[in-house]
This record gives sequence, C-alpha cells and structure tokens, in this order.
Amino acid sequence: MDQSKTAPEAPTVAASAIRKVSIRLVPFVALMFFINYLDRTAIGFAAPNGMNDDLALSAAQFGFASGVFFIGYILLEVPSNLALHKFGARRWLARIMVSWGIVALLFTWVQNFEQLVVLRFLLGVAEAGFFPGAILFLSLWVPAQYRGRVLMLFYLAQPLTTVIGAPLAGLLIQQDQVFFGLEGWRFMFFGVAIPAIIVGVIAWFYLKDKPADAKWLTREEQVWLTDALDREKAATQQKEHGHVSAKYAFKSGRVWVLSFIYFGFIYGLYALAFFLPTIIEGFQAQTGQTFDVLQKGLITAIPYLPAAIVMYFWSRDASKRGLKTWHIAVPAIAGAVSIPLALFAGSPAATIAVITVTACAIFAALPNFWTLPTRFLTGAAAAAGVALINTIGNLAGFSAPYITGAVRDWTGNYEVPMFIVGFFMLVSAVLMVLLARSNRINAATVDGALHDSGAPAVTPTPASAAAAEEVR
Repeated sequence: MDQSKTAPEAPTVAASAIRKVSIRLVPFVALMFFINYLDRTAIGFAAPNGMNDDLALSAAQFGFASGVFFIGYILLEVPSNLALHKFGARRWLARIMVSWGIVALLFTWVQNFEQLVVLRFLLGVAEAGFFPGAILFLSLWVPAQYRGRVLMLFYLAQPLTTVIGAPLAGLLIQQDQVFFGLEGWRFMFFGVAIPAIIVGVIAWFYLKDKPADAKWLTREEQVWLTDALDREKAATQQKEHGHVSAKYAFKSGRVWVLSFIYFGFIYGLYALAFFLPTIIEGFQAQTGQTFDVLQKGLITAIPYLPAAIVMYFWSRDASKRGLKTWHIAVPAIAGAVSIPLALFAGSPAATIAVITVTACAIFAALPNFWTLPTRFLTGAAAAAGVALINTIGNLAGFSAPYITGAVRDWTGNYEVPMFIVGFFMLVSAVLMVLLARSNRINAATVDGALHDSGAPAVTPTPASAAAAEEVR
C-alpha cells in the first residue's frame, strides 16, 4: 500500500471517520454486549436472593444450571457465525438479541431445576455467536491500525456490566410482590430481559453493515473507510500462502496452548461472576450484619470499577510499549494468588479488596490476549483458530460454576473451589511464559514468542507500527 497517499488524509478525513464510528457504533454495540452479559449472569444475582430456596437448588445444581448455558452456546457458535456471514452482521446480531431476550423473559416463570436447566441451555443457543459476531462487525468498520482501540472500548462493557448491573439487579429484586405479584428475583429476570428485545429491534434499523450505508458519514469519510478496508483486504489475500488453512489452525500447537491459556482466564471470570454474590451473602453470618439486596448489589459491583480502569490503562501501556509476554503472564499470576487469598482475608472489606485484585488481573489480560492469534494466523486459519480458542474458553464457562458448586457441596466451604480457580489461572501464566520461551527468540516480545520454525515470521509493517502507537 502506498503510505504517501493515505498520510495526508490521516489528520482530517481518517480522524473524523474513526471518531464518528467510535461515537455512533461502539457505544451501541457495547450496550448490546452489556445486556448480553447481564442476561447470562443474572442467575448469579437471583441465586442467593430467593431463587435457590424457591427452587430447592443445591450448590451443585445451581452450578450445573449456570454452566449448561455454555453447552448450547458452543454447539451453535460456528453455525451462527456462518449464518451471520450469509445474512449480514446487522440483521443477525439483531435477531440474536431478540431471540435471547424472549428466552430470558421465560425465566420469570421457571418452577423447578429441570425447567431452569432447559432455559439456560436455550439461552446459550439463542446467544450463540453474539460475541464473535460483534467483534467481526466492528472489525468490518475500521482498519487494523485503529481496531485495537475500538475493541478495547467495546470490551469495557463487560466489567461495567457488573458495576451498573449489580445495583440494578438489586433494585429489581427489591420489588418483591410489587409488580404482577412476582417474587423479587423473578421480576429481576423480567426487568433485564425486556431491554434485550427492545434494543434488538432498534439494532435492526440503527446499525449499518458497511460504511457506504452510513448516512452519518460524509462522502469523503465513506470513501476513505471503504478504500482503506478494501486495500487491507487485498493485502491480506496476498499474504494467504503457506499456513493459512483452517486445518492448520486445528493442528497448531500454539493455537491449543492459547486455548488453554484462555481457559484459565475464563474459568476465573465465571467462577467470580456466578459465585461472588453468594460469597457476599456469607458476609452476613461472618459479621452479624444484614445487607439489603441493593447493598449486596453495590458490594458486588465494587471490584469491577477498578477492573475497568486497570483494563484501560494496562491495554494502553501494551499498545505504547508493544505487547510483551508479561502483559498477560503477570495478571494471570496476580489472579492465581489473589483469588484463594480472598477466603482468608479476615473481614468483608479485606475480602472485597483481594477479589478486586483478581477482577483487575482478569480484565487486564483479556483484551491483550485477543491480539495474539492474528499475529501468526491469517485467512481461514485465523478464523478457525480464534473460534477454537473461544470455544475452549466457553468450556471453562460451563465447568467453572459446576465444579465450584460441586466441590462446595462436597467440602462444605469455598476454600478448595477457589484454590482450583487459582490453579487454572497459574497454569495460564506458566503456559504463556513457556510459549514465549519455546522459540529461542526474545521472550519479552510476544511477536517473537509466537514465531517458531515451520511458520513464516511476521515482518513489522507501517500499519502494525501505527497500531502500536494508536492509544499513546
């Protein structure tokens, strides 16, 4: 690509185009992600606030019902992504959202464990493909050198879901018998499901599939974005030689190592999301204090606001320095050490402080982690490799709540389950370091760490250099 032709446009048309995309699309897609994550984790707020008692659930049953979501999600993820390509990201993301909103609404009237399991499975089926579809949708709007910043802003929705969603869930749960004679936890399910349906319908009309369709862009901005994306696509197609097939991704040892690294992080993330409200419930017995539902929601939200701030600045540092192995390994170690220590902190305040470290560690690593696969995979191999990594991570989403609940029932406390969480995160850290050192190249630089014999080295390009500077 002739950089001289695009350089003069960067301060003007390019800057205004990226700014408009960041303002018009990213917040809306982040809102969709916010509702998505809230709907899938709402069961964690309902459990200690009446649902487990009303449905007579054991910890293992609750864990299984929480985790079975990911079985449906995994089974339909690839077919859903293929449908997204066929029907268009805008239509398919809107369809996904309305579908999961309808299923989420049915939780309002669940009567027993069996129904809960069926609905959680169907919710996974309905939500399948949303996260990778949202990533793909945003990627189709911005060239690679701006993509990291856009995706990081999108990813901020996940920790902020708990910051805002936990108190919101608490407020809804407090409306016990106020609306339609529903118990508070049932009304909470009702309250978080309706926005999914409404926003899904709006998405059908609000989102556009490509820059040329966006009337809020000037003609010059449409042309610049379209040309930049077309040139990038053409350059990528020229590079598709050697190891670019889907088969190579499934045979690649590096892809599998990254899959297991991601498994550890997601295991920690969902163990935290589903069981933190229950752990907070135990503070009452520990201290003799009584928290109302809103107070519990506010306590649940405490770790996630610092996590969002740390994620932003940690990702910014990774872009400024160039992504290093320690940008992922250090958070994994911090999470591995902190989450078991939370159970021995001695007071609710100290426990929340230690859990905050865990949340910061997990969210600091995740956006940086997702820059790794495409550093050594292109074309079909990249698509298959990213899908495989995400699928293995979603297996952690199933196993974490189930194993945590089952071991809690077996041991009578959360000490052993949290040590298991710490173990998986420690494995992620060790694997990241081993991956870096296994190639006899500078282990401090992830670009070098992921290059090995048998795969072509990646030569830095002006675009990749710009990407490293994008969030200075």
